[in-house]
Amino acid sequence: MIETASLTLRAGERTLVEGLSWTASPGQLWCVIGRNGAGKSTLLRTLAGLRAPDGGHVAIGGRAVSGRDPVELARERSFLAQSRSDAFAYRVIETVLMARHPYHADRYWEGSDDHLAAQQALASLDVLHLAQRDVRTLSGGERQRVAIAALLAQDTPLMLLDEPANALDLAHQVSVMRLLARLCREQRKTVVMVGHDLNLAHSVATDALLLMGEGSWLAGSVGEVMLPPILSRCLGHPIDMLRHGERTVFVAGDVTTT
Repeated sequence: MIETASLTLRAGERTLVEGLSWTASPGQLWCVIGRNGAGKSTLLRTLAGLRAPDGGHVAIGGRAVSGRDPVELARERSFLAQSRSDAFAYRVIETVLMARHPYHADRYWEGSDDHLAAQQALASLDVLHLAQRDVRTLSGGERQRVAIAALLAQDTPLMLLDEPANALDLAHQVSVMRLLARLCREQRKTVVMVGHDLNLAHSVATDALLLMGEGSWLAGSVGEVMLPPILSRCLGHPIDMLRHGERTVFVAGDVTTT
């Protein structure tokens, strides 16, 4: 669904990612893991076509992202930014309906199909009861769920999400992760998300892309790369892995001081 070839990303004099040749296929849920400043958000914006690579290229559906028609691209990939600012008093339902714009080539106003898609998306995120609320009056967690609902309403085969669990309480963190996993499993969506919670990522992701620092990276299945020695090197802190029944639990290890 999405692939990179020799992708290089820089921030000033720093190399964030170098020579990334990687593919995410339908049905896969990838989690991007790395330290603060490692380039996770920069990578996601580049995958979405919102930032030009510093080397190499990105392709979605076998076609280069660079130079693509924005409306056409919006029918293939959706993007959740890490933060957002609501300057105008849109209702929640209007905010989600905006995500249906890429399908309005022959009409201006939303149709019944758009309203149905928006309502179903809001219901799946447990925010349908907020449909008539001003988005500026929502809590951070409610606003985050509305933003994810807009991605669902956009109905793209590729979903790129920057910290989707941000501002969510525990119950909604789990429900959102399960929803994303179900979309991959049942609808063959491709999901690439940035996340800091190793346990949430491990519970739903099929694969992980680790940004190791200074341009290096490691990609593979969760079982191959989400291992304590590798995660410890990636995150710059000891990571221990525990087994609790059938669950795998990651905890921060002790730092030995002398």
